[in-house]
Amino acid sequence: MFSKILIANRGEIACRVIRTARRMGIKTVAVYSDADARAPHVRMADEAVRLGPPPAAESYLNAELIIDACKATGAEAVHPGYGFLSERESFARALADNDIAFIGPPPNAIAAMGDKIESKKLAKEAGVNVVPGYLGEIADTDDAVKIASDIGYPVMMKASAGGGGKGMRLAWSEKDVREGFEATKREGLASFGDDRVFIEKFIESPRHIEIQVLGDQHGNIIYLGERECSIQRRHQKVVEEAPSPFVTPEMRKAMGEQAVALARAVGYYSAGTVELIVSGADTTGKGFYFLEMNTRLQVEHPVTEEVTGLDLVEQMIRVAAGEKLSFGQDDVKLTGWAIESRVYAEDPYRGFLPSTGRLVRYRPPSAVLRDAASPGSAAPQDERVHGQSRAKSAHPEEGLSPGEGPSRRTARSITRVDDGVVEGGEVSMFYDPMIAKLITWADTREEAIDAQITALDAFVVNGIGHNVDFLSALMQHPRFRAGEITTGFIAEEYPEGFQGAPAGDALRRQLAALGALIATAEASRARHIDGQLGEPLAAPSQWVARIDGEDFDVSVNGEGITVAGEPLTVDLGYTPGQRLVEAIIDGEPLTVQVERKGSSWLFTTRGARHDVRVLTPRSAALAAHMIEKVPPDLSRYLLCPMPGLLTALHVGAGDKVEAGQPLAVVEAMKMENILRAEKAGVVAKVEAKPGESLAVDAVILEFE
Repeated sequence: MFSKILIANRGEIACRVIRTARRMGIKTVAVYSDADARAPHVRMADEAVRLGPPPAAESYLNAELIIDACKATGAEAVHPGYGFLSERESFARALADNDIAFIGPPPNAIAAMGDKIESKKLAKEAGVNVVPGYLGEIADTDDAVKIASDIGYPVMMKASAGGGGKGMRLAWSEKDVREGFEATKREGLASFGDDRVFIEKFIESPRHIEIQVLGDQHGNIIYLGERECSIQRRHQKVVEEAPSPFVTPEMRKAMGEQAVALARAVGYYSAGTVELIVSGADTTGKGFYFLEMNTRLQVEHPVTEEVTGLDLVEQMIRVAAGEKLSFGQDDVKLTGWAIESRVYAEDPYRGFLPSTGRLVRYRPPSAVLRDAASPGSAAPQDERVHGQSRAKSAHPEEGLSPGEGPSRRTARSITRVDDGVVEGGEVSMFYDPMIAKLITWADTREEAIDAQITALDAFVVNGIGHNVDFLSALMQHPRFRAGEITTGFIAEEYPEGFQGAPAGDALRRQLAALGALIATAEASRARHIDGQLGEPLAAPSQWVARIDGEDFDVSVNGEGITVAGEPLTVDLGYTPGQRLVEAIIDGEPLTVQVERKGSSWLFTTRGARHDVRVLTPRSAALAAHMIEKVPPDLSRYLLCPMPGLLTALHVGAGDKVEAGQPLAVVEAMKMENILRAEKAGVVAKVEAKPGESLAVDAVILEFE
C-alpha cells in the first residue's frame, strides 16, 4: 500500500480523496494555484505545493508541474479526481515513465474511451448498443449541415474529447447547425485541446442512465448498479439518484453486463462509468444505447456509495496498489435510495447565469441521521470535516463491503454534504461553479426526496447567486416525484425560466404566522430599550402580514395564534436577529431563512423567496396610500449578465439589429454565452471592446 499520495485536483473532490486517504493511514499532498492558496483542501492535506497562477492551463492542467511536486514530496501515486488531467492519457503515461502510480485506469483504456468517436466504434465491436450517427472527420460547417440532414433532425453535435456538458450543441434545424458547429469546435479546443466534432441522432424523450463499473489489475470487473442522471440543464447534470426509478432488475443486469463487456474489451481497471442514453418510451428494457465512458471517478459517485456501502475512492487506491477486489458481482447489494443535488454558483432567478464572488455566509445543513422512533429529532453528534459532513453512524466510507452498508443502518434517513469551500472563501471565475453536493439516503425514494427538501431549506449561502431554491423546487415537482423524467425535464417544465416554487395557501398562512410571531418578538425586544419616554408599550397582538402581495389578518395572544380566522399550533423559538428559524406548525416541521430588508423581511423556504411585510392594522391601512418606487428602464442597454470575458462583438455604432440577433459573446465558467437582442433597434454607442473583463450588469451596448 502507498504511504503518500498526491491529489492533482482542487475543491470538494480533493477534500473527498484526502478524507479517505487519511482514514487509510496514507499521507496526502495537495496542489494549488494562487487562487486556491487558502482553500480547504490545502489546509486539510499533510503537505501542499504551489503550482502557479489561477488559469488552469498554468496550474492544474500542467502535468510537468504536478510530476515535479510528486518528486519533491516523495508522493508514490497520484489521484486525479475528475476534470483537469483525470482523463488525459499523456498524463497517466508520464507518471508511469517517472515510476509514479496513477490511481485510475491504464493509459490505453483512457485513450480508447477518451476519443468519443473511436469509443463508439469499440463499443459496437464489443456488442454494446450504439446510437446512429456519423463518426468520421467533418470538414467544415457545410459538411456538418449535410451530415446532420442525412441523419435526420434533431441531432447532437459533440466535441470528440468533450465531457461534463462542455462542447455540446443540440440542433433542430440547419440554422442551429450553422450557428453551433463552430462554437462546438471552439469549446472543444479551449477545454480539451481537440476541435474534432462528431454528430449523432438525438433520441427524443431520453433518459440519461449510467453504470458504475469497478475492476482490478487481475481481470476482475463488476458493475455496481446504475445512476439516474436525467435532470440536466444545458447537458450539465443537476440531480442524480441511485437506483433509477425506470430501471428493472432485468434491465439493470443487461446494461451492467454490456458495461462490463466494454470495460473488459479495453483492459479496464479502477472505477469507471459507462453512460447510456435510454428511451423513456421503450418499456421493453432494450432501448438503451452507449453514450460514452468516463475513465475516472464521477462527480455523482456518492449516491452509489450510499446504496452499496462502498467507498469508491478507497477501492481505486487499493486497485492502483495492485490489490484484488475483495468481493464479486454476487456480493453487490443495492439498499435504499440515494439522491444527490449539485449546489451551483448560478442564479436561477436570472436565467441561471454564473455567479462569482465571496461566500459572505456559508452554512451547509448539519449532517443528520434520523431514526424511525423519532423522525423529527436529530441523532448523534455530527462530524464536520472540510470536504464532507455527515452523521457518525453507518458511514459507507468505513471500509464496509457490499451488503454491510445501508442495509445495516437503523436510520430513517442520512444527510451528507461534500464540499470544498468555507465561509469567507471565494468562488472563482477560473473554475467549475459547483459549491457543494448534497446527498441524502433513505429507505425509499420518497423519503430521500423529502430529506433533500428539509436539508435544502437549511442550506445557507449568501454573497453570490446559487441554485438552492431551484433544487428544492425540483424535489417538490410532481413529475419528478413520480419518476417521470427525461433530459428535457428542466426545459419542458421551466420554459419561461425559474421564479421560485409555487407556494400553496397552507404555506402562505404558515409564513404569515411566522411573520407575525417574529414581529411580536421584535416589538417585545424594542420595549426593553433603555431611555424611552413614558411607559413601555405592549407588543401589538393584531397584525396584517403581507405575503407576496396577499394580506393575512393574524392574531397573536396568550390563547394561541389565528391566521385569517383559522387557528394554528406553532412551536417556535426565535431570538431577534436569528437568520435560520426552525418551527413546528400543526405538527409539521418548517425551516425558514429570515433576512431583514428595510421595513420588510425576505423569507426563503420550500424553493422560493417570499417578500414578507408585517404591520399593525392601522399602519397597513396607511401603507396602501404610499407611492411605490418605479425601477429604472434598462431596456435601452445590453448589459453583461455575469462576470466574464467579452470574446466577440458582432455589431457597431449605427447598426440596425433585429430581435433574436446575436450581438455579443461572453465567456464565463469555461462556457460561451451568446447575448441576443431582445427587440429590434439601432446601436447608438459601444461601451465595451472584445478582450475586456466585464463585471455583472456592465454596459456593453446602448441603443437609440
